[in-house]
Amino acid sequence: MNAHASLSQPRFLMCRPQHFAVTYSINPWMDPASWADGGEALRAGAARQWDGLYRALLARGTAVETVESAEGLPDLVFTANGAVVLDRKAVLARFFHPERQREQPVFAAGFRALQARGLLDEVVELPRGVALEGAGDCIWDRRRGLFWMGHGFRSSLAARDAIEEQFGVSCLPLALADPRFYHLDTAFCALPCGGVIYYPGAFSGVALDLIHERVAPAQRIPLSRADAARFAANAVCVDRVVVMSSCSDTLRRGLESRGYTVVETPLHAFLRSGGSACCLTLRLDHRTAAAQASAVTTAA
Repeated sequence: MNAHASLSQPRFLMCRPQHFAVTYSINPWMDPASWADGGEALRAGAARQWDGLYRALLARGTAVETVESAEGLPDLVFTANGAVVLDRKAVLARFFHPERQREQPVFAAGFRALQARGLLDEVVELPRGVALEGAGDCIWDRRRGLFWMGHGFRSSLAARDAIEEQFGVSCLPLALADPRFYHLDTAFCALPCGGVIYYPGAFSGVALDLIHERVAPAQRIPLSRADAARFAANAVCVDRVVVMSSCSDTLRRGLESRGYTVVETPLHAFLRSGGSACCLTLRLDHRTAAAQASAVTTAA
């Protein structure tokens, strides 16, 4: 593969779900008793569905790195929460709940391994006392060249300053108002064309005003309650392909009218834990326009 091709290849981090289960409850979707009643069938379904997402991404020409699963860390599979990555720098997550804080050393080791392989240049930690659950609450908007950051349930508003300092780009805070949509990526997706998929009911009035201020009406794609409950905003974009668990015909037509192809790959097992396609992936190759131009010049 030549240097230009490698620069343009999307790259994701995932974690196989050998140890995925719903064994505790830290959001309204999680019901350990219901999961236990499902037995091995639910575990097997999660493995099949994860593999379906993995194969859907590979079929779109992506590269997928993996972090090893670990017994006792059922939510490690949600790699989106492990860090914020931009311009080959990873800012490690600091989790709010003790149940997920145990993932931090595993993710730290995983990102340092990626650095040792030359896939990242720098791995840094957040300041003490600042919580930010990775790209689950900090979404890169390539068209606008900024981050949108959810806060209120899992991530602290103070993380905004830390992200701006580390990456040198704007970070727009969006206060989340519905505990069912506890991470920004459960209710918000920034499309490569500048369009934004979002569920208005997930946000405070101030946050909605900010979205409407920065996103023109023609670029807004508000979700119905039903599509929000399907986690249709929790999608993965690979160029003009949007990969998600499921969506309504209305949303599909809206995306297709903007030139996107929608690929549905069922992820119902992970919805039981409050996650879907975006939660199960972390984009490793996001770059600012300046860094992308510099990388292309260097490769030439």
